Amino acid sequence: MTDLILTKKQKEAFDILNDNTTSELLFGGGAGGGKSRLGCLWITLKCMEYKGIRCLIGRNKLTTLKQTTLITLFDVLKSLGLINGRDFFYNLQSGVIRFLNGSIILLKDLYYYPSDQNFDNLGSLELTYFFIDECNQIVFKCYDTLKARLRYKHKELGLMPKCLLTCNPSKNWVYKEFYKPSKEGTLSKDRKFIQSLAGDNPFLPDTYITALKNIQIKAIRERLCNGNWEYDDDPTSLFDYDGINNCFNRDVSDDEVNARYITGDIARKGKDRMVIGLWYGLQLKKIIDLPYDIKADLSLSTKYIIDLAKKENVNISHIILDEDGVGGGVVDNIKGCMGFTNNASAIQDRDYDIEPDKVLKQFKKQDYQNLKAQCYYKLAELVGKSEIGITEENPDVKDLISEELMAIKQKDMDKDTSLKIISKDEMKEILGRSPDFADMMMMRMLGLLKKDRHYRIISL
Repeated sequence: MTDLILTKKQKEAFDILNDNTTSELLFGGGAGGGKSRLGCLWITLKCMEYKGIRCLIGRNKLTTLKQTTLITLFDVLKSLGLINGRDFFYNLQSGVIRFLNGSIILLKDLYYYPSDQNFDNLGSLELTYFFIDECNQIVFKCYDTLKARLRYKHKELGLMPKCLLTCNPSKNWVYKEFYKPSKEGTLSKDRKFIQSLAGDNPFLPDTYITALKNIQIKAIRERLCNGNWEYDDDPTSLFDYDGINNCFNRDVSDDEVNARYITGDIARKGKDRMVIGLWYGLQLKKIIDLPYDIKADLSLSTKYIIDLAKKENVNISHIILDEDGVGGGVVDNIKGCMGFTNNASAIQDRDYDIEPDKVLKQFKKQDYQNLKAQCYYKLAELVGKSEIGITEENPDVKDLISEELMAIKQKDMDKDTSLKIISKDEMKEILGRSPDFADMMMMRMLGLLKKDRHYRIISL
C-alpha cells in the first residue's frame, strides 16, 4: 500500500475498507475524484491477498462497464505489474477475471429488467466483496439483493462483509440511504460516506478542473464540480429543484372560502402514509400525516376529513381523495367529494373558436397517458411558474416533498406518443417508499382542470 499513488481521500477510503466495523462505503459525489480507480484497486488487491475469494464489479449495463470501468481495471492491473495470460486470465465471453490463486472477479450487468424484477439472476451468487460503479444508476432492490449475497469464505478467512459504492450526486436511494444521514449525523456505524471531488485529486490536469467549472448548465456544474447533491440533471425529471425549493419561500394564499380544498392520498395498512393537504387556493397551508390508528380505521379517517372540512370551511365538492383501492371506501362515505382515479382518462379541454358569423364548439383531447400524468404535468407547470406555495416549517417534511417531486420522471420522451410518467412501482424503486406527499399535491390539480375552460378569440 505504501508504494501506491493515492489521493488523501482514497487513502481515507482504504482505511475504512480495511477496518473491522464498516460494511458499506459510499465514495465520490463529484467528477474526477478517483472513484473507479479506487474500486478497481481495492477489488484487485483483495483478490491478490486472499486465495479463492469471489468478488463482483458491477454497473447498470455490462456494455458501459466494459467501455469504462473495465478499462480502468486493466490500467490498475498493469500498474501493479500484472499481465493477462500470466498473472490473471480474462474470459471475454463469461466476463470473468481469474487469478492464479483461484480468486475471481465477476463482471455483472445490474440493470433492472422487467422480466427479472426480483433480480433472481443474482440469487445463486455467493460473494466475498463487491464494488458497484455509478451505483446511482441501479435500483435499490439490486443493491439490497447483492448485500444478501455477501457470505463467501468470510468465516473460513476471518473476513467481514464489505461493499464499495461510487457515484456522482443523485436524488434517489443513494441520497436517502447515505448522503442525507451522513449530513445529518445519523448514518449507522456500519456505513460511511466520503465525498471526493476533482479538487481533492492532485493528479488531475488543471484543464480538467477548468472544464468542470465552465459547464454551462447549472445543475450539471453543481453536481459534477461542486458535489451538490440537491441538484438533478436527469432530463426526464418533470420538476426543477430550484422551482421546488422556491415553493417553500412563497405565499400565494387565496382566502376565499370557495377556493379552499382538501386533498388526500388514502392508505390504511402497511408502510404507505395517509397524507392530507389543506389548500387555500394554490397555497398548501397545512400537511397532515395521519397517525396509524386513524388511517387504519375507515370511520376515523372519514370523520377526520369531514371535521377538517367543517373547521376550515371547505365545501364537500372541494375534497379530492384517492379513489383507487382502499381510498374508495372513504370516498363512498363522503358523499359529494371528488374521487381521484389515477388511470382515468385525461380531462379534455373545450375550445371555443368565435368567428364573426358562427360559433364553433370543438373538443380537443389532451394527449396524456392518463389523469395522473395530466395532473403531474400541470403541477410541474405551476411550480415552474412560481404559482404554488407551501407553508411548511418541518425540514423533514420539506425534504420528503422535494425528494418525491424530483422522483417524478417523464417516460418515453423520445417517442411520438402521449405524455407519460413512470409507474408508481418505478417511483418506489427510486425513493424506497411511496410518493405519498407528491401524490397528495398532484390531486389538487384536478380541481383546476375541472374548473378551467379555455376560450380563444379569433381576430377579425
